[in-house]
Amino acid sequence: MNKKEVLEIRKQFTPANCAITRISGCYVDHEKEKRMTSKDAFLSLPEEVAFKYFDIFKRTLSGSLGKNLLNMEFPTEQESPDGKQEFLMRLRKSKLTDIELLDEFYDKIIESYDYAENYYIVLIHAMYDIPGKGTDGAEIEDASEEVYEFLLCSICPVQLSKAGLTYNVEHDQIENRIRDWIVDKPDKGFLFPAFNERTTDIHSVLYYTKKSADLQQELIDEVLGAGIPKSADEQKESFKYLVQDVMKEQLNYENVRFLHDKLNELVEEHAEDPEPFEVDKNDVRKILQECVGDGEELTAYDQYYNKYVGEKGKLLATNIAEMKTFNLRTPNVNIKVDSDRADLVETKVIDGRPCVVIAVDGIIEVNGIDVVTVGKAKNHEV
Repeated sequence: MNKKEVLEIRKQFTPANCAITRISGCYVDHEKEKRMTSKDAFLSLPEEVAFKYFDIFKRTLSGSLGKNLLNMEFPTEQESPDGKQEFLMRLRKSKLTDIELLDEFYDKIIESYDYAENYYIVLIHAMYDIPGKGTDGAEIEDASEEVYEFLLCSICPVQLSKAGLTYNVEHDQIENRIRDWIVDKPDKGFLFPAFNERTTDIHSVLYYTKKSADLQQELIDEVLGAGIPKSADEQKESFKYLVQDVMKEQLNYENVRFLHDKLNELVEEHAEDPEPFEVDKNDVRKILQECVGDGEELTAYDQYYNKYVGEKGKLLATNIAEMKTFNLRTPNVNIKVDSDRADLVETKVIDGRPCVVIAVDGIIEVNGIDVVTVGKAKNHEV
């Protein structure tokens, strides 16, 4: 799914567009015991409750594609009888009215989701009448040719509210506040089937993770059975090792800054693309050639790329670029520079020692105090 397709589904989670038919939930305690299950027609919920659920569903379809939202495909065997995809198809067909199927679904999550505290599994069934689009891209409400029937699952931690004092209006006094169990923002979730090219794709699923470094492979294997792409953190690490092994002695500050600038340029050039922009083996080779030329450094490039990324593997540009800050770290000092002003930093040898030099424009602030730059100090009389 691309950004526009994700946004189109998110827009359905409003009172005006709501296409949700049913909602079911299961509250699980820290001992992995089911404490409560529910099953309701969504439109029967009080308005204030429905609004809070809308927030959860929107959050499950939020974040960056390739980082928080991962497109996954089902292997063929998972679409056969007793496969994970086939089970999800039966669950969707039941419209969340089959209690045994729901219990089996909850059990799959409880057995595989690695979380030591309480959490709430919420699952919805929805029917979205996809509007047609004219040649100008405008929606044509009465030109629908397909209904997108889907499930959205959200797994939300349940946290005990903080202790504190509260004002009791009835007693007109300050007293101890009763601590409640609060359903937090989702940690994991998925949309099935995927909404690819604005149509139902039963061969794919969109997976959500709050933290890109914590995909929870066992949960994906046991509940979805879908192929897992490299996470954002894994892609960044693969690119790091690739660059280090290919560039070797050429891995100086200037070349790393060039890589940083080049990647950021590519991301900005493709910022309006509906699909996340990826770089492949040839794209990365061209960037490295601009750094080191066609010398010996690139003779083993294919070998390293295949090792760290895969022969036909691709890297999401936003996962390997640093768009906000340019970071330099030594054993004792960390320096952060605005991403577009990395040119202010250079390396020099001063008095025989390698140094990082930062050009200063204006005042320097030290521990919140403005100080003058070198050469402009004033004499202070006592």
